[in-house]
Amino acid sequence: MPILQESTQIISALRVNLESCILGKSLEIQLLLTALLAGGHVLIEDVPGTGKTQLVKALAKSIRGEYRRIQCNPDILPSDITGVSVFHPKDQQFYFRPGPVMTNILLVDEINRATTKSQSALLEVMEERNVTVDGETHDLPHPFMLIATQNPIDFEGTYILPEAQLDRFMMKINLGYPDVVTEKNIMLQHQMGQPVDHLNPVTHMEQIATIQQEIRHVHVSDVVADYMLAIIRKTREHPSILLGASPRATLSFVQACKTYAFLQERDYVLPDDIKTLAPYILSHRILLRPESRLENIHTQAVLQSIIQQTPVPVAMMER
Repeated sequence: MPILQESTQIISALRVNLESCILGKSLEIQLLLTALLAGGHVLIEDVPGTGKTQLVKALAKSIRGEYRRIQCNPDILPSDITGVSVFHPKDQQFYFRPGPVMTNILLVDEINRATTKSQSALLEVMEERNVTVDGETHDLPHPFMLIATQNPIDFEGTYILPEAQLDRFMMKINLGYPDVVTEKNIMLQHQMGQPVDHLNPVTHMEQIATIQQEIRHVHVSDVVADYMLAIIRKTREHPSILLGASPRATLSFVQACKTYAFLQERDYVLPDDIKTLAPYILSHRILLRPESRLENIHTQAVLQSIIQQTPVPVAMMER
């Protein structure tokens, strides 16, 4: 199925819109769009003040989607996230009052400051795309994307995300500090106020849902699938790794690669797509052995060695 010109124009307009607000982060913006169109969730791990919230707000505004933000702290309750049933004496019945998860783009700020009980309330949301309150299930709007942030420096009063929760994030990215030229441009840009306040939508949620359906037709050949599986399986066999990538990670990897190829205006996946996305899809799903951490071995270094040691298929059919 050929890629529709309208879809490529929408994606290009989204890139331009986001890059006008968040300067010097083209790759990170492309990764965020990949996760959005792949139907995945993103964990952004970075220090405060690097533009995480502005990026998420710009994304929601660009797609004309509903946006909500949860500021996590140890006092937040699961009902503060999912919603509650409220009794109305006049009608003598309970009514569901939706929580902030009933939105298109949900920003969960400093997710590791919420208690494990509140974190677990997000598990059903991320996996099932619905919430259950008092035995009743309520579907989330479609499309739905959860973007969580956490500070990798300050661990006081935090609750480390368990592997089961990390595995539900399609990607883990960081924005990092801008270079000197970019930071100067940011200074000049913000003299007129927040750029996101002047942003105009370039598409709407129905078009995003349509593009997600188109991406299903992107082709993954047998040799490319074998190459991806070889990398996945090596994460489970590497001597420095205690816990490798799960089958859920495999499915996320496939969908992300298909979407990334679509963003490159291709209807087939290449090995280069796999090599590009592997660090962002797999790094947070890998748990090193304690002795490896003591030897100052890093997850990214182990993953890069796996990618380098996995033979790239030379001959492949595009269709």
